[in-house]
Amino acid sequence: MFVGMSRSLRAARLATFAYFALNGFVLGAWIVHIPAVEERAGISHTVLGWLLLLLGAGAFVGMQLVGPLADRFGARTVVPLSAAVCSVALVLPALAVNAWTLGAALLVFGLGNGSLDVSMNTHAVQVEARYKRPIMSAFHAVFSIGGVLAALVGARTLSWGWSATATLTAVSVAALAVSVAAGTALLPRPEAPGASEPSTARTTTWRTTPLRIWALAALALMLMLSEGVANDWSVLAMRDVLDAPAATAALAYGAFATAMTIGRFLTDRVAARFGPVAVVRYGSALAALALTIVVLAPSIPVAIAGWVLFGLGLSGTIPQLFSAAGHANPHAAGANVSRVAGLGYLGMLAGPAIIGPLTQVMPLNHTFFLPVAFCVIAALTAGILRPGTPQPRPQVTHPPAATVDAA
Repeated sequence: MFVGMSRSLRAARLATFAYFALNGFVLGAWIVHIPAVEERAGISHTVLGWLLLLLGAGAFVGMQLVGPLADRFGARTVVPLSAAVCSVALVLPALAVNAWTLGAALLVFGLGNGSLDVSMNTHAVQVEARYKRPIMSAFHAVFSIGGVLAALVGARTLSWGWSATATLTAVSVAALAVSVAAGTALLPRPEAPGASEPSTARTTTWRTTPLRIWALAALALMLMLSEGVANDWSVLAMRDVLDAPAATAALAYGAFATAMTIGRFLTDRVAARFGPVAVVRYGSALAALALTIVVLAPSIPVAIAGWVLFGLGLSGTIPQLFSAAGHANPHAAGANVSRVAGLGYLGMLAGPAIIGPLTQVMPLNHTFFLPVAFCVIAALTAGILRPGTPQPRPQVTHPPAATVDAA
């Protein structure tokens, strides 16, 4: 029986990897084809920028809706459905012919993406609890790899002359197949002790969400805003502040993204040895120091080194926050993760809106002192993760296997 259980758990972990890779690949495929979608819809960069807010709005709504649903019906049901919606919705932007249809397509695509984001992270928390050791960061690393693979595939299909519709349709079909195939290996919903029906998730609302979860969400907002600064402004800072050529400036984001991916593969071992509080505290402190180096960098190599250290510092922080939120109450993991992920996502979107206006009153690199301050705050308040460090271990004392499967 132990061998069977072990195989089932390994299969669930592999399936979770598959969904994270799928999400990264689908998003990467969309990003690569943004210029083609913009041209087909006949809109300007300004209009596109406003329409992308609908993608963010859809994602936020999806996160808040699906979190409680994952608690109520289980990840085995919600994750494949969310992945299917995300996969099918990928085609919609490529079919848009004007701003109105593109806006509607992005809203639906964002809804699917946000739903998959929260549901797969909720299941990752459940798998991590069964493993009884940190494994969350590796899932996020695979998400990053999915995005890199999508960029490579997109570059190849574009060089072959494929249209955005053709490529995104092919990706959609492949992703839909993975959505269905991987779902059978997911874990069933954990039973609440003494509960005869999945009603515990209903009690977790915005008003009843514990204060500690909101504190974790606030940290996620600050740290994901800091991450968004690297995504949106690293290349521009290299070009405008240090006069780097376009090809060299692009290395700033490449260095950051590579360091983030490598760091996420290493973080689980660090968290197992030193704990999640140390990962967030010292990772955030390193990120603050690194971004300060970027601000004061006298040369291009120093700035790139700063972006590398910034990526390494931030790499393990967000997975630890998601994990802490999910383990705080395994029967409301979806709702709690949705709060943390939702506010974190708002922080990612708020980065451009905050940094942009600040550049009117100070140089671009000096605006980075804002995320530096956020990283310092995260380092000083990382102790909020401490009550969530013990891994929840459901006590299987009375519900037989048949009862769990039937839930």
